[in-house]
Amino acid sequence: MPGLAAVFLLAGPTLGLSLTPPSLTPLLDLTVGEVPAMMAGAEDEDESGGDASPEEATSDEASGDEAGSDEAAAEGDEPSTAKAAEASAEEDDYNQQTKRRNSLVKLHRPLGIATWAAMTATVGLGVIQYYNLYGFFADQGRNPCVQGNAIFGQGQCTGVPWPHAVAAGVTTALYATTFTVSLMMPDPDDLSSGKGEFASTLRLHKFLRWIHFGGMIAQGLLGVIIANHNLIGLDRANDYDTLQALATVHLATGIVTYGALSWAGALMTF
Repeated sequence: MPGLAAVFLLAGPTLGLSLTPPSLTPLLDLTVGEVPAMMAGAEDEDESGGDASPEEATSDEASGDEAGSDEAAAEGDEPSTAKAAEASAEEDDYNQQTKRRNSLVKLHRPLGIATWAAMTATVGLGVIQYYNLYGFFADQGRNPCVQGNAIFGQGQCTGVPWPHAVAAGVTTALYATTFTVSLMMPDPDDLSSGKGEFASTLRLHKFLRWIHFGGMIAQGLLGVIIANHNLIGLDRANDYDTLQALATVHLATGIVTYGALSWAGALMTF
């Protein structure tokens, strides 16, 4: 074996054989060459629109966050904007109702005074008419019409009592107008529900309103019946007591209605 080794050592250089181990440089060059190629490919990918750089990604995320914040803020502002619009609408409605009330008050007051004056005349003329026909609880033979001393003359004892009828018609028209205006009058502050003195006065005023309204209805019906008593089979000769009772109720209702209207007007005037 030593002899064979010696032969190789001697013959190797001559025959071009070598025992030197092969160089690893090509392998290293191959490996090193692949890494730049891969990195170059990655750079090309970035330049051609691939994954964004960290700075760009951070900028995009920030923009997304800002957009999300704006959307959230817009959504959060919607309820407050709706509430503001609703509050503005309520304020406008309140102002309109207040102006309407102030305008109607200026109209309601003179109408109420005119109605009261007309009713005063109507009640006065009604008392005179009642006295002429029936005295003050006088019987059939002792009333002023029978005795010939009727106020405003004997013409008041038969037919239509025109002074009283005309006054009643004017009063009814004025009252209907005044009552309608009072119903149209808004109360934006709900004053009648308060606890103060004015609220209590206003509640009493409204309560009296329905008393004199009912009195006006009753007055109208009784007046029509009494004025047309012949149409329902009543006459003064045979039904004096019945007609006197109806006239007494009519007069009493008129006085109560006039008292309620006067009280209601005084509450808001003085």
